[in-house]
Amino acid sequence: MKLAVNMHFPLAIRSRLPHRLAMTPARQNPALAALLIFAASALMAGTTLLAKALGTETLGPALHPMQISHGRFLFAFLAILGAVAVLRPRLSRPHWGLHIGRTSFGWTGITLMFASVAYIPISDATAISFLNPVFAMVLAIPLLKEGVGPWRWFAAAVALVGALILLRPTPDSFQPAALLALTAAVVIGMELIFIKKLSGREIPLQILLVNNSMGLVIATVAVSFVFQMPTPQQWAALAGIGLLMACAQACFVNGMARADASFVAPISYATLVFAAFYDFAVFEVIPDAVSLTGSTIIIVGALILVWREARARR
Repeated sequence: MKLAVNMHFPLAIRSRLPHRLAMTPARQNPALAALLIFAASALMAGTTLLAKALGTETLGPALHPMQISHGRFLFAFLAILGAVAVLRPRLSRPHWGLHIGRTSFGWTGITLMFASVAYIPISDATAISFLNPVFAMVLAIPLLKEGVGPWRWFAAAVALVGALILLRPTPDSFQPAALLALTAAVVIGMELIFIKKLSGREIPLQILLVNNSMGLVIATVAVSFVFQMPTPQQWAALAGIGLLMACAQACFVNGMARADASFVAPISYATLVFAAFYDFAVFEVIPDAVSLTGSTIIIVGALILVWREARARR
């Protein structure tokens, strides 16, 4: 199965790009691809930083995770709608069933992720999010009837050991909020199954447009139960989350189109470095030995999966 790299990055959409970004094959350029994926990693880590600021009292009274998720979909939708107006891609009839499944799991996963970063270090939550492709691999067995060989199972086992370390499963150090991030990884792993089914059916910009418009509808209904008027700083942060997410997705799509997934996938793990740096710079959180050990093991497991997928394609 094709590898999904990070929380809410589109899976397997490198075969086409929107209008100029999608209607013609992109020229292979590994250096540019690396730069784009590196930029996407910095932007994605920025969304979790802003989510943590909104979920705590950094910018005013803490906002509910569903309100943060609503802001993410609202402003990302506006950004993508602007891109559609400018690029004017040729749209096709959406597969509504797949879009509903993808968006429902995506909204749930991102909301849980935003909830987790208010209580645990951003680097821990980000590391746990790297389990997305592992869970997608496991879910693909019953849902997509895909076979999973011993190397894939070994990679999954290694990554799950890292996640178990990050949970700190002792009475004195257990982090219940880490379960939110772990559940988010499972849910987004399910989302990746739907994204894989959508791959090749529709162009990426249409997938992003439909996903964010449907996500906005779901998020608007959900936020009506918990809405509180944000402060001006919180409005700016909510807009920042949506715009950073949209830009990150654009960078990721273009990066994946210009090099093999096995080349660009490891670069996306720079998200963890950016997350740790942002957490330290803004909240003065320093990763401890447990965080570093667990994160490293998860990345090792994910890299084994990347290596195995590259060999399988060859």
